[in-house]
Amino acid sequence: MKKLITLIFSLLITFNVLANDWPHQNISKAVFALDIKDRAPINIIEELDNSLGKIYFFTNIRNLQGQRVTHRWIYNNKVMADVVFDVGGPRWRVWSSKNLWPTWIGVWSVEVLSADGEVLYQKEFNYINK
Repeated sequence: MKKLITLIFSLLITFNVLANDWPHQNISKAVFALDIKDRAPINIIEELDNSLGKIYFFTNIRNLQGQRVTHRWIYNNKVMADVVFDVGGPRWRVWSSKNLWPTWIGVWSVEVLSADGEVLYQKEFNYINK
């Protein structure tokens, strides 16, 4: 019995440590990537040169089943796109993409919004001149 209690306690500590590494309590991963394959981000980046015109934003959402979340793409304080997702399970992987014009140089951000408009998470990338 003592071993079982020790095991359960160890698992709880491990889960708490992993959850604390999440960008948000309901987001275990949020990254920019050059592609998505098998529902996973490929070639994760933080900067993109303007010879590459498409970028993906991948989010692994946790414990928001039955709710809606939005990826809001922002450039120069202007909303460039809103992509809405219905979360269907306790772990739900979603991604959106944006085609970028070569002249849209600068800092871009994506906000992950709850159904009521609360910003759950925000991440930036630099779109640079090649």
